[in-house]
Amino acid sequence: MAIVTSSTSQISPANERLYHQSALIGDWKGNWVGNNQPVGFKVVNIRGARAQVEYTHNGHTERGFGEVKGTLITFGGVTVGTKDGKNMVLLFSFGGAGKQAANLEKQDPPASDSRLMGSWGGYSPDNGKSASFKVLSVNGKEAQVSVTTDGVTRQGTGIVYKNVIMFGQTQIATDDGQNGKVIYQVGSKSFMVPVTKYPPADSSSSVDKTA
Repeated sequence: MAIVTSSTSQISPANERLYHQSALIGDWKGNWVGNNQPVGFKVVNIRGARAQVEYTHNGHTERGFGEVKGTLITFGGVTVGTKDGKNMVLLFSFGGAGKQAANLEKQDPPASDSRLMGSWGGYSPDNGKSASFKVLSVNGKEAQVSVTTDGVTRQGTGIVYKNVIMFGQTQIATDDGQNGKVIYQVGSKSFMVPVTKYPPADSSSSVDKTA
């Protein structure tokens, strides 16, 4: 599958239904229990059983890939999990010496969701597929979308993370607010279609002002 942006996740519908793994994605900050020192954990994306993460403690950041199991992510000696998508518990195990815990809160993502608003469409000469979608509204981490692929239109609520919307088996992304990509899955195959944003409808140009 083509990578849209570094923030694109690939979570199976079954795992999302059972574990709500998308709730783990985001920037989390908090403090260690006991010494109150700051600690941070960022889940950049989740792709199957692997998560791209950043772990910040003692003033430095470790980056790498963690293992996803159900509702938890393990990265070295660190295990994180969230029940409500707002608060995260972080446990750090250091050998046989015990565990240290921290409570973290999810930070609001950058306000760049409006780039996705509007109507988009495109065609891929590589696979002969066309796709179009409309982002009707964005409210925090949720977006009302209408997606048409292979002649079938689906409407509903997608999950927003930065400039990516995940909706069922479809992912929509844009880097500049004008050009984007739609990736959708049919069975075990994935298709990528480049799309561009349509200009907003301007009815004034069709009015004959000389009449």
